[in-house]
Amino acid sequence: MSETTPSADYRAAREGAALFDLSDRGKVELTGPEAAVFLHNLSSNDVKGLAYSRGCEAFLCNVQARVLAWALIWHVKIFDDHALLSSHDSFWLDVDPGFGETVARHLDRHLISERAEIADRTDAFAHLHLAGPQAPALMEAAGITGLQELELMQAGWGAGTVQFRRRDRLGVPGFDVVCPAGQAPALRQSYLDAGAKPAGSETYEILRVEAGTPVYGKDLDESRLAPEVNRTKQAVSYNKGCYLGQEPIVRIRDLGHVNRVLMGLRIAGGEPVPVGSKLWRDGKEAGQVTSAVVSPELGTVALVYVRRGSAEPGTALEVEAGGGRRAATVAAPPLQGGGA
Repeated sequence: MSETTPSADYRAAREGAALFDLSDRGKVELTGPEAAVFLHNLSSNDVKGLAYSRGCEAFLCNVQARVLAWALIWHVKIFDDHALLSSHDSFWLDVDPGFGETVARHLDRHLISERAEIADRTDAFAHLHLAGPQAPALMEAAGITGLQELELMQAGWGAGTVQFRRRDRLGVPGFDVVCPAGQAPALRQSYLDAGAKPAGSETYEILRVEAGTPVYGKDLDESRLAPEVNRTKQAVSYNKGCYLGQEPIVRIRDLGHVNRVLMGLRIAGGEPVPVGSKLWRDGKEAGQVTSAVVSPELGTVALVYVRRGSAEPGTALEVEAGGGRRAATVAAPPLQGGGA
């Protein structure tokens, strides 16, 4: 039996290829002749300008620009009965676990007269993630070549069609493989036979914190303004026209800052730090931990909201832990590879 400890999983992702099962991620599909316009008007990025086979990050916000969801939006061809049968466009939203139905309901509430249909595909489709420096070679061996970040390819596999998406969500080369649920066991086995190592959720969590990839419900929620999440360059278009939440996002841009921002944190010592721990600077509260892990390479690291004036990379802080405080340093994600 192959070794599947977290340290072995981590080593596979950093040095070889690790295979994660992300099937609990939410998958919402929009189809119809006005799907692009409808989604464009509800999201922070330029969906109308999103080319076929491309993806983009986007926030779904309320009118106050508070984040209702953080999504990857993919422009694909329509699926019907697990097969590629027509040339109609569709858009797939990849959202964090437990939020597929929530996002579908949010979209449906705003659907008035637009010719668009919304479907929660979470249970019908599996989602694998192949990550590591050897991942591109394994994909090439399967005939999937040349994909760059946020590019997508659809290909027949078995009796259906599979979406192969390039998404370096863990700070190493990564590929999302989305397929009808019934195809997942055979597809998974094909990657293991090719040399990928199965990896678990603990390793995924370490890698995603190192990469600075936030998770909705942990690192952002409806209490957070979109610009606080520190993904503005990736997820916000200032040239696309009106959308829900646009006005406060533009006001914040014109103001030049938010009062807090999501950053990385390197923490002295190798012990865990509880989520919710407060940050301090010169005796004043400076922020709060939202995610924290103990990395085999970096020691204790975290994602944190840091108040304005203390968020510059390299700033020395203290974090509450174990009844005392530990030294910490603000770092710009990704934490792996320098960050500070």
